[in-house]
Amino acid sequence: MTHMRWTHDQMPRLDGRTVIVTGASNGVGMATARGFARAGAHVVLAVRSLERGEAAARAVRGSNEVRRLDLADLSSVREFAESWSGDVDVLVNNAGVAMVPAGRTVDGFEMQFGTNHLGHFALTNLLLPHITGRVVSLGSGAHRFGAIDFEDPNFERRPYRPVAAYGQSKLANLLFVLELQRRLERVGSPVRALAAHPGYTSSDLGTHGRNRLLVGATRIAGSLLAQGPATGALPSLYAATQDLPGAAYVGPDGRRELRGHPTLVGRSARASDPEAAQRLWEMSRRLTGIPGPGDLLA
Repeated sequence: MTHMRWTHDQMPRLDGRTVIVTGASNGVGMATARGFARAGAHVVLAVRSLERGEAAARAVRGSNEVRRLDLADLSSVREFAESWSGDVDVLVNNAGVAMVPAGRTVDGFEMQFGTNHLGHFALTNLLLPHITGRVVSLGSGAHRFGAIDFEDPNFERRPYRPVAAYGQSKLANLLFVLELQRRLERVGSPVRALAAHPGYTSSDLGTHGRNRLLVGATRIAGSLLAQGPATGALPSLYAATQDLPGAAYVGPDGRRELRGHPTLVGRSARASDPEAAQRLWEMSRRLTGIPGPGDLLA
């Protein structure tokens, strides 16, 4: 039986639907926004820089708008959510930072854990009353070397290592999807939570604050070996639009999931641990103060 290679041409029409894509000012996020816009959706580019967001919106075309969202600042997350009215058919938690030097979010969280996981945890929960269809969160193959340190998630006592911090944040993304789906099912919600990863895709992710020669070498290697952002966006578009089970994980179908077309992929044993997922959820609630008492999934 021949494997059907899913592409943009198989995207269903999304006229009248509203999609929010975080981190949509460049790379995979912008390509994801463009894919939704081409299918007729109204796309909200949720970005830190309005200037860069406006430039991206011109490239995305179609029906779109730009709104400011800084996932490293919970007050910005709250402001974004509180200003929202109407339905959200799909929320794509795409934004992220990778391999950055030691740093803190506005609220004092380790930058990668705070941005990649806690910011999206807060955003999803605050927007949940508006979400009608899917929540798609971006994972990474890096989750396989990640471990959640529940005693010291923000590297306050242990030595900071960028790779360990990134792996922890990506594992947290997958555990978040697992627990979100469990809680959605528990209350009988039709919303589905899924995860996707783009494989090895050329982007600026992971270049912030690093040696210029290393960044240059990384970009050259990416231009030669990596797939383009349009292909890297396919797993997110697939997860958002195809009939897949809740908590499914989508990635490229090529060798080691580095490149290719979207298909269901596996996750590590740590990323499949329901007890760890519940523990992470409760820890995230304590750290962010979100959701509050009485919220749907509290």
